[in-house]
Amino acid sequence: MERAGKGDVKVKLQRKLNAFDVTNLVIGSIIGADIYVATGLSVGLVGPSSLIIWLLAGLMAMVIALSFSYCVMLMPRVGGPYAYVKEASTPFAGFMVGWSLLLAEWFSLAVFPVAFAQYFGSLVPGIDAIGIILLKAGFIVFIVVTNTIGVKAAGRTNDILTIIKLSPLVLIIIGGLAFLIFNPSIVGANLSPFVTGDLGSFGTALILIFWAYAGFELSTIPTNEVERPERTIPKAIVLGMLFVIVFYLLTNLVVVGAVSGPALNSTNTPLITTASTIFGGPVLSGVMMLVVGVGALFSILGADESGTIGTSRLAYAMSLDGLLPRSLANKHAEFGTPYVALIVLCSTAFVASVFGGLATLISSSVFLLAFVYLATCLSTIRLERKNAEAAKKLHWKIAIPVLGAAFSLVLIVLVNPIEIAVSICVLAVGVLVYAYFSPKKELAEAKSVFLSEEEILKRVRQESTTFLAHPIFHLKRLIFKRRDIEPAIIITPEDDPTKRLRE
Repeated sequence: MERAGKGDVKVKLQRKLNAFDVTNLVIGSIIGADIYVATGLSVGLVGPSSLIIWLLAGLMAMVIALSFSYCVMLMPRVGGPYAYVKEASTPFAGFMVGWSLLLAEWFSLAVFPVAFAQYFGSLVPGIDAIGIILLKAGFIVFIVVTNTIGVKAAGRTNDILTIIKLSPLVLIIIGGLAFLIFNPSIVGANLSPFVTGDLGSFGTALILIFWAYAGFELSTIPTNEVERPERTIPKAIVLGMLFVIVFYLLTNLVVVGAVSGPALNSTNTPLITTASTIFGGPVLSGVMMLVVGVGALFSILGADESGTIGTSRLAYAMSLDGLLPRSLANKHAEFGTPYVALIVLCSTAFVASVFGGLATLISSSVFLLAFVYLATCLSTIRLERKNAEAAKKLHWKIAIPVLGAAFSLVLIVLVNPIEIAVSICVLAVGVLVYAYFSPKKELAEAKSVFLSEEEILKRVRQESTTFLAHPIFHLKRLIFKRRDIEPAIIITPEDDPTKRLRE
């Protein structure tokens, strides 16, 4: 593993991960700033019945996540769709899945500058079109700079930032539920009619909402790091997904119950509008709008920053493997970060954010993710035949990946034809890229960057303290301390081997 210089750390497993650990990871890998972006997008399409779609999309995501966990139990020592498909099929198929995942994450990177500009514009109205473009450019520059110099929030700073991001949502849910209880007539009027739009609108809404549940594809853990994986992993995925579904449903119930349909259709920042409605009075309403807006800006910045880290590392690993231009693997002389990959990804994402709207970018991302999911689920079926002994130990067997493949096909079919065409075109570029860059040999360093045990543990550590998973992480640490249970993951600074920072 290459060092990032003084202050770099090594992440080691102290004990095997239990159900609480893995559940915490599932929550952290899914919930982020997506709730600020996706909430309200579907109400204009199908009205309050979007609540049903939030539930349906969550159940679909749960099945696909279980398919991924099935795959990692059949291949316990490596993780990621790229590795699964490559093992089950061919290096070319593995590359196309890796390329699709890279593009899907790239489309997601382009979503957040748009969302940031919308929330910023609601706090500082009157910004013209040129100002919006400059705001998106400034957002991208901030992401590139912070990722290049490797700035990380740690310790108490991370706690404070998490409070800033989470407090607005907690206040909206608590205040919103109280508003719903004491204003039943308003809620009844806002929920009627419950269903609007046609079947096509339901399909579009499902695509937009499903995007908020994505994220588990980059957080697969080898089963040899988990206690009794055949029971722990499925249980943790189900519990984690149920937690996420309930959180999303409560947030959206408050939004559609407290705010009328016309008001939601006319705003790009539904959570700010909701805060203004449920906290009556000009002073309190103004304060809450500011709190929610600032929380949204911090959340969106944090989500794009962490997403950029993962996407740039994937591009870096594929470049080391000879599957992308070698220049993308160039690292900064002082900070040791893949700055060329960061600049290329972020600058092109900026262009996409200028010309693409939220719905278009999200739909394209979901189409490419669904392609990855479909390939992974089909590879799971193939891997089961190759690993008959491992398959015998699993209780849910073949039904889960088959159902996951079916759900993936549903997502693919529901995407708008124009967005399908755009996605297929950028996906087809991967064929030319592979034909030109196809390596004569596999570089071991690529695996050490993205698929090694230490890198996977780093992602586990990061996601277990992300956003909504952060308070659960502290609760888990308190319970484990009282029960005298060792922390699962320890972090040791490389510049001082005598120090050990525990969870």
